[in-house]
Amino acid sequence: MKIGTKVIHAGIEPDPSTGAIMTPIYQTSTYVQAEPGKHKGYEYARTQNPTRNALEKNLAALENGTNAICFGSGLAAMDAILKLLNPGDEIISTNDLYGGSYRLMTKIYARYGIKSHFVSMNDPSSLKKHINENTKLIWIETPTNPMLNIVDITKVCKIAKQHNVLTCVDNTFASPYLQTPLDMGADLVLHSATKYLGGHSDVVLGAVVVKSDELAEKLHFIQNASGAIPGPQDCFLILRGIKTLHIRVERACKNAKQVAKFLQTHPKTKNVYYPGFKTHPNHKIAKKQMRDFGGMVSFDLQDDSFKMAKKVLSNTKYFSLAESLGGVESLIGHPASMTHASIPKAERLKVGLTDSLIRLSVGIEDIDDLLEDLEQALTNI
Repeated sequence: MKIGTKVIHAGIEPDPSTGAIMTPIYQTSTYVQAEPGKHKGYEYARTQNPTRNALEKNLAALENGTNAICFGSGLAAMDAILKLLNPGDEIISTNDLYGGSYRLMTKIYARYGIKSHFVSMNDPSSLKKHINENTKLIWIETPTNPMLNIVDITKVCKIAKQHNVLTCVDNTFASPYLQTPLDMGADLVLHSATKYLGGHSDVVLGAVVVKSDELAEKLHFIQNASGAIPGPQDCFLILRGIKTLHIRVERACKNAKQVAKFLQTHPKTKNVYYPGFKTHPNHKIAKKQMRDFGGMVSFDLQDDSFKMAKKVLSNTKYFSLAESLGGVESLIGHPASMTHASIPKAERLKVGLTDSLIRLSVGIEDIDDLLEDLEQALTNI
């Protein structure tokens, strides 16, 4: 089954009681049982819900996994993965990643004796010197947030397996339409389904997809025991959004390509970060492991100051100033003061995240309107 068919049909069955083609919202907290202690069906909605089960089957199929486990947000999903670790364990993470992920590792799990190392993964072979007997997880973002670096998933996973280390790929920026990390050797794939999977900026949800039954069992236990589950309405909205995932991401990629080219030649910009450029450091890897180059573009201004960036952020009309990404509408953001504010400035600057860096989530509007919007916003600074 191809991806365009999977998004609509994989794991989805008509409602057995009515034949409804759309998965019903099972808005219930509990289920009637025939007799105590012997019931094998649904018992309590924290443990199981038919709407959530349908979404989990769909997500597993999209990522070519065997099991998906859904949570109340992307960070709740990440939290569940980190709960697989024990005090004294260590994580190696890319040094360019979402600020919320950095905060969870350094401000929450560091307090429980789990140490994180943040390193460049542009050259996977350099990972070997960072792996020790305590390393239990390698955390990958690709494309990274917000610098859009590309990590060679296959090579990193190969190195990890040589050292018996788990790998997790945050696949939020790419979505399963653009890449499927489990096929490249990853053990776990994480999604903030809030973004491209939902696609309409109206729901918050997270998911983990695996191939290993052992990992699935552990994560389902954490899901039930910790209780950070999504509600059935949220699961329904993600299922609804997924049905147009391929069409939305394809259009966003097409628009982002033209936006990146426009910014690259604009006199007010300095650095434009976009994996589709042949000059991008790991462009060949992106071309190999992705179907297209994504809908995200980041850029610096010639005047490297927050004051000048603020003017651009205030001038756009169709690019809305907001956190998040991956919706049908185009968004503009300032990572240093918004999504990555929890990362110390010195650490930000090491990876090129300057005070003037602007991140775009390019939506599916008419490209002429988007280019005109950026032109007037940059011209009027």
